[in-house]
Amino acid sequence: MNISQNDSCFPTAEFQFYLFPAVYGTALVFGLFGNLFALYVFTFRVTAHTSSIIFVVNLALADTAFLCTLPFRIHYHVNSNDWVFGDLACRITGTLFFANIYISIAFLTCICIDRYIATVHPHTYLRLQRTRWSRLVSLAVWLVTGAAAVAFIVAGPLESDPGSRQVGQRSCFENFSEHEWSTRMVLYSVCSFVFGSLVPFVIIMVCYPVVARRIARIHTATSRRALRIICAILTITVICFLPYHVVHLLHLLMRRGIIQHCAYVTAIYQARRVTVALVSLNSCLDPVLYYFTTGYCKWASFRWLRTHKTKGVYIISKDI
Repeated sequence: MNISQNDSCFPTAEFQFYLFPAVYGTALVFGLFGNLFALYVFTFRVTAHTSSIIFVVNLALADTAFLCTLPFRIHYHVNSNDWVFGDLACRITGTLFFANIYISIAFLTCICIDRYIATVHPHTYLRLQRTRWSRLVSLAVWLVTGAAAVAFIVAGPLESDPGSRQVGQRSCFENFSEHEWSTRMVLYSVCSFVFGSLVPFVIIMVCYPVVARRIARIHTATSRRALRIICAILTITVICFLPYHVVHLLHLLMRRGIIQHCAYVTAIYQARRVTVALVSLNSCLDPVLYYFTTGYCKWASFRWLRTHKTKGVYIISKDI
């Protein structure tokens, strides 16, 4: 925060030194196992690479990249928010941490749209079953977010507010100075809120009732599975991403001086600590989306345990 806006207000959140290591450690252990196992299944055990599987594989890759940044963040918070790995490592890991949040949201939205088309416009979906379009969309997501991340990294060191840290303490990707917020941080924050939160959430909220209404008229395995997938995506969005972006918007208003009351500033600062930790849990919930909403859980629980008895590759139904 910008202390100069209110010199008498110094928000603290001592609980963060316990919250972040606990949540990040949990996400790292369970999320890494779930996503690496999913990548193994989709790469070596599934031959029917439909558009849905293409998006799911990319989501698993994004989650895995995100999880690889967590050991650095755990060390940072265990060390009382003192970064010891240098400025370049801070910019790279910090940018990857937040960029992968929006990459995950993008692929969740792609899966939701894919299920919407499969249910509401099945004939169109059959024509789109060739995975070329899903590969192009996936490539576009990586290129856009990758270009933004690289631009952010090469733009130079990020200045921290001197009043937000103790003498000799090195902040990493937080407590940016007023200069940073008056230049690149505002642009990135607004764009990420609009395109990384508002637009995907509207798409998901539109797809859900349309698919639900369609399923009320038809009763097929495909439609029911599509509804489960969209419900799972909606749950992940509401639990992990929506609180983060609501608080992020309030944080942006605070940093621009629109919210200045000390009680509100302190509440926003503490809420941001909680929601930043909460957003990492999507990497644990995404494997639930992979398995339980597409039938892979039953497949993984029974058939994978029998692979030592049977050689070859299992062909999973194309109707994912």
